[in-house]
Amino acid sequence: MSPSGGESTAKGLEPLLATKEIVVFCGSGGVGKTSVAAAAALTAATRLGGKVLVLTIDPARRLASALGLEGFGNLEKQVPPEALKEAGLEPRGELWAAMLDTKRSWDDLVLRHAPDEETAYRILENRLYTNITGRFVQSHDYIAMERLFDLHATGAYDLIVIDTPPTRNALDFLDAPKRMAEFFGGRLLRWLTMPYRVGGKRGARVLNVASRPFYQLADRILGSEFLQDIGEFFVNFQSMYDGFAERARAVEALLHDRRTTFGVVTTLEGSPLREAEFFCEQLIDRKYHLGALVLNKTLPDYLLSADGARAADVLVAEAGPVAEALAAGLPDAAELSDTARTARVLGTVGDSFRNFAVVAKREAELKGELARQPEVVANVPNFEIDIYDIAGLARIGEHLFA
Repeated sequence: MSPSGGESTAKGLEPLLATKEIVVFCGSGGVGKTSVAAAAALTAATRLGGKVLVLTIDPARRLASALGLEGFGNLEKQVPPEALKEAGLEPRGELWAAMLDTKRSWDDLVLRHAPDEETAYRILENRLYTNITGRFVQSHDYIAMERLFDLHATGAYDLIVIDTPPTRNALDFLDAPKRMAEFFGGRLLRWLTMPYRVGGKRGARVLNVASRPFYQLADRILGSEFLQDIGEFFVNFQSMYDGFAERARAVEALLHDRRTTFGVVTTLEGSPLREAEFFCEQLIDRKYHLGALVLNKTLPDYLLSADGARAADVLVAEAGPVAEALAAGLPDAAELSDTARTARVLGTVGDSFRNFAVVAKREAELKGELARQPEVVANVPNFEIDIYDIAGLARIGEHLFA
């Protein structure tokens, strides 16, 4: 039942993924977001069909390892159908995967948005280019949005599943296009490049540097050649402003489009849960479509069983008689011959069940509270072994689609 008392109509991610073209998974670090994103894409490809791409923006390599891909990078690679069949799957569609290569994507962006080829190669050959684009504020987040937009624009994929950086960075992910456009058109950059606007070729020189104490001091400390590189780089980079601004508006529109939805992944531990609640609120406030909340590594439902609770009470209160009854019923079981030891084990099992039941009840209460906002709340249990291959991802997918 939903918190409002009505019957929940959404039973899993299947209806959501069947009707969307982009699913963006967000969440704090360590909650299993990469595995959930890969599992959702895998299960969509096997159950729904079509051509599905999972794009990871988090630099962790776990996704490549789980999917068994070699040379995993910026270009999309298909997960071999044979690998899916070996895992016991019969895919109706294709599964593809890619991981963002920031440097290569920036190179492609410069070649696309520069006003001409000469300007593009002046930017790419500038000694500051690699450092600045690698460490630039929100560089990684912005280029991720560019890559997403390009992949969607090709029309090659029926569904694109995105694995984003941890939650606070995911907010940067959403804000990056707008902030990048604001930076290139902003007052600060115009002020920084003002002395370098003579010419536009490599021969451009500092304009009236002696009359400007800041530039005069910088020239003495850094040297004219270094200042020249800085000035030329930003002047050329600013020439791409129109392209940045136009693309930023297009990306923003795509993220708000009805074809795009967001899924927040979390565990029910204190810190990740607070992060998830914060991000759900931000998505709703910013009018993005919050399609799903995935509660990962949850305790099994049998811990809430009334029969289980009664059995645990008996084991704790009557451990001795139960151990004696077991020993009498199974006289050949040597391990039960020491009834005192058996009683201690049974009492520990019962006590552990009751302790876990308390946590499971609290989790159930939290699930009810969290179900108020998203369309779907999916539960993925805590598996006994780590997820490291396609078969493991398929197990997660079964719970996501349940």
